[in-house]
Amino acid sequence: MAVVADALVSKVLDMLLSTISSQIEQEARLIFGVKKQVKSLTSNLQSIQAVLVDAEKRQLQEVTVQLWLDRLKVVSYDIDDVLDEWSFAIMRSQIKGEKYAKKPIIRKVRSFILCSFHEVVFRHHIAVKITELNERLDVIANEKDKYGFRLLKGDNEQVERPITTSFVDISEVKGREVDKEKLVNFLLAESSETPKLHLVSIVGMGGIGKTTLAKLVYNDEMVKTRFEKRIWVCVSDPFDEIRIAKAILESSQGSTPNQVELQNIVEKIQESSGGKKFLVVLDDVSNEDPKKWKQLEDCLKCGLPGSKILVTTRKENVATIMGCTQSDIFRIGLLSKEEFWSIFCDIAFLGKSSLEREGLEDIGKELVGKCKGLPLAVKTIGGLLRFKRTQNEWQSVLDSEFWELEEVERDILAPLWLSYYDLPSPLKQCFSYCATYPKDYRIEKDQLIEQWMAQDYLKETQTKDKETIGDYYFQSLFMRSLFQDFEVEDLLDGKTIYCKMHDMVHDFAASLVKKEHCFTMEFGQRNPFPSSFKNLENLRSFSVQSSPMIRVSLPKIFSELTCLRSLNLSGCGVVEIPSKISKLIHLRLLNLSHNAKLKNLPEKVCRLYNLQTLNVDWCQDLQKLPKGIGELVNLRHVHNFQSLFLLPKRIGSLSGLRRLDRVNIDLNNKEAFSLKDLKNLNHISGSLDIRWLNSSSYDVEDAKQAHLKEKKYIIGLGLLFPFLSTEYQPRQERYEELLEALFEESPTFSEPQDKLVEALQPPPSLELLRIHNYMGKKSPSWINSLTYLRKLQLMNWSNCKYFPPLGKLPCLEFLDLTFFDRVKEAGVEFLGMDESMLVSSSSSSNVSLFPKLTTLSFISMYEWEEWNNYAGDEEIMPCLRSLTLLECEKLKALPNFILKKTPVLQLSIAQCYHLKV
Repeated sequence: MAVVADALVSKVLDMLLSTISSQIEQEARLIFGVKKQVKSLTSNLQSIQAVLVDAEKRQLQEVTVQLWLDRLKVVSYDIDDVLDEWSFAIMRSQIKGEKYAKKPIIRKVRSFILCSFHEVVFRHHIAVKITELNERLDVIANEKDKYGFRLLKGDNEQVERPITTSFVDISEVKGREVDKEKLVNFLLAESSETPKLHLVSIVGMGGIGKTTLAKLVYNDEMVKTRFEKRIWVCVSDPFDEIRIAKAILESSQGSTPNQVELQNIVEKIQESSGGKKFLVVLDDVSNEDPKKWKQLEDCLKCGLPGSKILVTTRKENVATIMGCTQSDIFRIGLLSKEEFWSIFCDIAFLGKSSLEREGLEDIGKELVGKCKGLPLAVKTIGGLLRFKRTQNEWQSVLDSEFWELEEVERDILAPLWLSYYDLPSPLKQCFSYCATYPKDYRIEKDQLIEQWMAQDYLKETQTKDKETIGDYYFQSLFMRSLFQDFEVEDLLDGKTIYCKMHDMVHDFAASLVKKEHCFTMEFGQRNPFPSSFKNLENLRSFSVQSSPMIRVSLPKIFSELTCLRSLNLSGCGVVEIPSKISKLIHLRLLNLSHNAKLKNLPEKVCRLYNLQTLNVDWCQDLQKLPKGIGELVNLRHVHNFQSLFLLPKRIGSLSGLRRLDRVNIDLNNKEAFSLKDLKNLNHISGSLDIRWLNSSSYDVEDAKQAHLKEKKYIIGLGLLFPFLSTEYQPRQERYEELLEALFEESPTFSEPQDKLVEALQPPPSLELLRIHNYMGKKSPSWINSLTYLRKLQLMNWSNCKYFPPLGKLPCLEFLDLTFFDRVKEAGVEFLGMDESMLVSSSSSSNVSLFPKLTTLSFISMYEWEEWNNYAGDEEIMPCLRSLTLLECEKLKALPNFILKKTPVLQLSIAQCYHLKV
């Protein structure tokens, strides 16, 4: 199915009209003789673009139109490649020109002669390609006239910002309470006739809510109590026994298994799950080969009697083949009209006034009737109508020809087609790209946006950068119910957002791109790896995760897949990157994460001038990044979480950098990045860790020049000082080593760290803060100015005699205090009070201390004895729900304001031998 041709043609036209056209005058010698061809190319594309809305609608019924669009897309991709190659050459020329200006005179002459020769060759190369492409596009442009396309304009080519302030799941589960109760009782019931391994199946058509019901049951409290182990596996197509068995083992053990042979995995499953009562959910099973199921079934017979397997499938025959009797099949029914209407209203009328709603309800009821009781269909239509406010717009959806589609499960496809064609062109590309992920994949929002950027789907404006545009697009797709299962992981090092696609939505997206040559290819442990990539030379995105066999093929990949925009080699055991990577001149995203033995990157990586994202997370052995990384003028994201290497100083010149996870500081290395090199990186966002590798790196002047306070997009900050690398050791070992270090080095550490931390004042908008191994004697004065701070972790503050005064922080929700070795007493200073406040406390009874704190932890406070009561009228920790006290061996009692909360507190107390609650 040819799709998003309009978006692709628009992108190519943008490149011609904005990027290339503006550089014709500047770089005329590079395109001598082809200005006329460029003009003709632009004219053809404009005439074709005018009819694409009609063409893309007609392709569903007219095969010839679909074939015409397919040819158009092939040519458009080729034009895109040539224009990108042209831009790359101009960029390379500019970068080399800057280097050329710094060379000695003799080397300048040599460079000039060599550059002139390459320029002539390249000019001819570009001229030939553009001429050939123009001839191909001429044919396609002439063919369009015979189809009689109408000149239609898309309804909305601009993406509005979604009317939401946060991601809220607007598709809450409705109407499955009775089904859930029946199925839970069914799973928990046992008798002497119950088989040792009992299979139960939920059967129903796509989009009816099988997975939703299974999730409700899986997360039920009674089910959690009854089954010692619960394992969820999305099966989907193809039915890969090894992948499924590994998923079962991973869920059972909590870690990724290294085994590749099914028998070894089966044995491990039996070891980990044997003698336990477990529930395994196999979601979305469609394979009807009983032999494949038999291999898995045998390994799951190791559990205690009462263990259950819950299967969701669209086909009753699958349930029968797997061994379900008729009494074990739970046929899920349609929702009632009332439940269905309620779901629709929650989505479609969100943000609309009662007056607007009144005029739309009658049309809405007709539309709901067309959805045939399928939740996915009504959520999709509701998501579409949410962005439409007039009766004419709603009536247009009701009258659409898509309701007449004669397709399998058309009740789902019609709403999906309607929703898809209502998307602006850029969003169509972004949505269809999601088909490159496996079914049931947990998509991470920021990584998805980086992939969209790599494919050039996000167009920057004067007021919004690509990342902001990508965030709008993500929200728009989610609010249209094309994404689901929204999750937020709010960790100390930052907030991560995830979502999934319903399997029917994924199938729909996959049908849109099934003929594409530019999307991701994935190879698992058992999938055949191609011996040659010659037929894939136009591939745009290539992903191979956790496949060691890729290593020997890297030179071939780099030589043959030269159109790649995105390359993912995560966890492939890569030890060395061949220099041939410089051939990937179009590359925007390079993911090398989780290659623990990778030691170096070649300097030729610095010739990838288009590179926007470099991911070296968890590359623990990586010793350095190339010195010339400052030449990567388009670099925006450097993922270097858990990295140990020093950054090159020239990273500080990349003023467009948006993400830098960690900066390691060592002033003994003069060529390495230092704090003052942060000065111009004012677009850095997300979370930033600064780790000092030794105590000789405490330069207060460098810290002042970092201008950390001006980094207004940073929401998380870690200040991580050296302390014998004890952070991850067992607590008792850490305690002994810290005491030894404190005794030996405290006088030299304390004052420099005090001044250093004062100079590193973060922006007032900071939400997350960690300060580890701090040897100063008092907390920084700026800490109480962080009025947006939500999470705070202070670890190993071994010189402080008092807890920091934190009670006045208005947004603080999470507080973790670990190893304050000198603290003996927690008084009113911890609440943020002083003597003058105590005197006037009676007149300020409306003051609340720690007003939003929900989670509080005190860990390894070996000298702490007293936590004083407070007699003032202030409300203290009104929202506290969780209190952890671990290794507070001398603490005698909790204060009254805590004791009053114990009936509703989640208390975790261990190794507090004198504490009485």
